Amino acid sequence: MDMHTVVVGTSGTTADDVVAVARHGARVELSTAAVDELAASRLIVDALAAKPEPVYGVSTGFGALASRHISTELRAQLQRNIVRSHAAGMGPRVEREVVRALMFLRLKTVASGHTGVRPEVAQTMADVLNAGITPVVHEYGSLGCSGDLAPLSHCALTLMGEGEAEGPDGTVRPAGELLAAHGITPVELREKEGLALLNGTDGMLGMLVMALADLRNLYTSADITAALSLEALLGTEKVLAPELHAIRPHPGQGVSADNMLRVLAGSGLTGHHQDDAPRVQDAYSVRCAPQVNGAGRDTLDYAAVVAGRELASAVDNPVVLPDGRVESNGNFHGAPVAYVLDFLAIVAADLGSICERRTDRLLDKHRSHGLPPFLADDAGVDSGLMIAQYTQAALVSEMKRLAVPASADSIPSSAMQEDHVSMGWSAARKLRTAVDNLTRIVAVELYAATRAVELRAAEGLVPAPASQAAVAALRAAGAEGPGPDRFLAPDLAAADTFVREGRLVAAVEPVTGPLA
Repeated sequence: MDMHTVVVGTSGTTADDVVAVARHGARVELSTAAVDELAASRLIVDALAAKPEPVYGVSTGFGALASRHISTELRAQLQRNIVRSHAAGMGPRVEREVVRALMFLRLKTVASGHTGVRPEVAQTMADVLNAGITPVVHEYGSLGCSGDLAPLSHCALTLMGEGEAEGPDGTVRPAGELLAAHGITPVELREKEGLALLNGTDGMLGMLVMALADLRNLYTSADITAALSLEALLGTEKVLAPELHAIRPHPGQGVSADNMLRVLAGSGLTGHHQDDAPRVQDAYSVRCAPQVNGAGRDTLDYAAVVAGRELASAVDNPVVLPDGRVESNGNFHGAPVAYVLDFLAIVAADLGSICERRTDRLLDKHRSHGLPPFLADDAGVDSGLMIAQYTQAALVSEMKRLAVPASADSIPSSAMQEDHVSMGWSAARKLRTAVDNLTRIVAVELYAATRAVELRAAEGLVPAPASQAAVAALRAAGAEGPGPDRFLAPDLAAADTFVREGRLVAAVEPVTGPLA
């Protein structure tokens, strides 16, 4: 476990901190200011609880049952009951990193002091994270409004010592046993605390933050593979000239063009042709790579702005305001996050689509400008990369289905009290699948493009130094070069891991300098 420590204060958190806690096991501590703010807001809730007037979430039921005033002796039971009843998820378990992000982001909002939760509850949340205990959370159960209710309820259930959780050794056990084994006392929930642990966009936000981190790597990787494909197809790098992109100043477009140009620096392949009739223009999938990749980059930047706002937010209902009021609100609605999750699925699908078109071009003897059919060693006896492209095409087809927005749907719940919902959790779940698929698609293009570049080199044309570095690193990672047909799945798996772990970018940057 990484011993890096993330301190949670009153003013939100950062994307880097989310990734550090969720993926790398960073420790979590509450700041002194957060503990003080928690204590101060709890005094307000306690004072309201002692009054005869009903206050939503403090002395009333929830949702469609909010009209019932709950007597003092039943309020602790009410808080326990809301957690137990809302922990109603079904289906496969979601990934450990998603659950850790979910818990950490809920702690972020609790630490803001706007929820009225006691300091000891927040400390228990931090203790569970630091112990490596991961509640069992299921795929289905969130409509994205009021936040990610069922997933958060399964996490709250663990804080109570109930339900099941996974220990740091990967074994699923009763949560009470795991807490006891790590010296953690289960929490006894009081007024408002059960509700405060459930009411947020934390699951969809955590998945958005991690998707952004993954997509940053993939967009840089896709700039590299596009450059390799351009080189292997003997295309022209003149379309990457800065002055061309300056007259259409979308920021991402210029960045992608610059990345490609740096990868191609020193290439002996670009601009060569197999006959005396040079092409005037390359195909769109080659020539327009900066425009497509760049538009995706700009979308990532917009999504990062939305994520940053949500990371700075305190999402709960009701909330404790600085003047002592406790007010109901609709800030738990997931629409802002859901929209950008769907937007990212759209641009990821389009990036996958243009990658596949370049791969197909590399394999087609009628369009590859002299490369052997399917990049095969002995075409006819060997099939080469024919079915690798089939696999890539199947992935692209699924990406298109995953690009259908979840946020355009809504289904009423809670006896029509919650009559418009965001479906943000669903948008996040399908985006995770899309990101996984995009990684595989980029890996197939990389595998095809490096083979094609090596075949060109065998003809006496010298690839760019960055291309040579990418080829050498991929081969060292276990994805073999040109030759007779062999069991291809292991090579593709090696290329997938190579891209997924950021090793493609790391391989070329010593030559190109840092790529954006």
